[in-house]
Amino acid sequence: MTPGFIRATAGAALALSAAFGASLPAFAQGKEIRIAHVYSRTGPLEAYGKQTQTGFLMGLDYATGGTMTVAGRKLVVLEKDDQGKPDVGKSQLAAAYGDDKADLAVGPSSSGVALALLPVAEEYKKILLVEPAVADSITGDKWNKYIFRTGRNSSQDAISNAVALDRPGTVIATLAQDYAFGRDGVKAFKDAIKKARVVHEEYLPTTTTDFTAGAQRLIDKLKDQPGRKVIFIIWAGAGNPFKIADLDLKRYGIEIATGGNILPAMAAYKSLPGMEGATYYYFGIPKNPVNEWLVANHYKRFQSPPDFFTAGGMSAAIAVVEALKKTGGDTTTQKLIKAMEGMSFETPKGRMTFRAEDHQAMQSMYHFRIKVDPAFAWGVPELVREIKPEEMAIPIRNAR
Repeated sequence: MTPGFIRATAGAALALSAAFGASLPAFAQGKEIRIAHVYSRTGPLEAYGKQTQTGFLMGLDYATGGTMTVAGRKLVVLEKDDQGKPDVGKSQLAAAYGDDKADLAVGPSSSGVALALLPVAEEYKKILLVEPAVADSITGDKWNKYIFRTGRNSSQDAISNAVALDRPGTVIATLAQDYAFGRDGVKAFKDAIKKARVVHEEYLPTTTTDFTAGAQRLIDKLKDQPGRKVIFIIWAGAGNPFKIADLDLKRYGIEIATGGNILPAMAAYKSLPGMEGATYYYFGIPKNPVNEWLVANHYKRFQSPPDFFTAGGMSAAIAVVEALKKTGGDTTTQKLIKAMEGMSFETPKGRMTFRAEDHQAMQSMYHFRIKVDPAFAWGVPELVREIKPEEMAIPIRNAR
């Protein structure tokens, strides 16, 4: 998988967006249902944002049977680029709710941006459906009743990854980015670990490209430890922390473990056959009609498989459409909240359900083991087993 593939996929996503947009007639504003999508169209998480946008538009197409209408009302998507910057995202969402009269919003890509958006949704008293930002605090201590999330949270990542790593005699050091995504992820992971020991936490700037110094600190903390020694990596966006494998970790008996990621990032997994972890999504794992539609249609439109965040975007779109169907197209916020609390809906990952207490989507995760297949440019996550929502005791972290 090459950077050119990312650019081609991103271009295809924008072309799809333009195609949908061009097909929307000029309905009276009261007739339209206006959905703002705030995402990283540019910035460090650009690849994630554009996958989400592709999946969101495909999801609206799928859930409306190609009509882009619910209860006779046309769906209009308003794209907003947060550039990965919290202040930009905040102003974009306020403009969407205020100036553009958006009925509800979806996004963003970054947890840092998401935390800036939460009070805007509360101020305007309108739904913000968070996808794909992960930090626990979004549906935890920073949550308000207007926030729902189809994306997984840090605890779902952590508890599912603990399935692969939490064994007696295992010693773990973590490597993560120094912002909400990384710190919430490590906290949730430590909370989930019951049998293994976490002996060190290493946080590096999101802009890190040279991981040598951080890796040396990790090695120094682990090398003299007895038992199985693991560096667990929580990383998003730019930079390749898997380069630390070049430091000959094997001579110290140190392994690398991590969760799933987008396909270009998983090219680094090819050098780590047998590595175990847990993932939110990989196109070859879920077996259900929604995922079959997504995979077939993504290949048809883009000559490539859907990626990690494409599935998330589709899940968000399906949730929006199902909620609007339940209200008969009524976009009144309180009616949407009532419709969405406890709502179950089918996604590329199977069934999700919005938990009433914090509006977090309960969903399956997938324990995988990496295998190398010459047909793919990335390490292929082979399913070990599906970890179902009822198997994960996901904490409720808000103060509701």
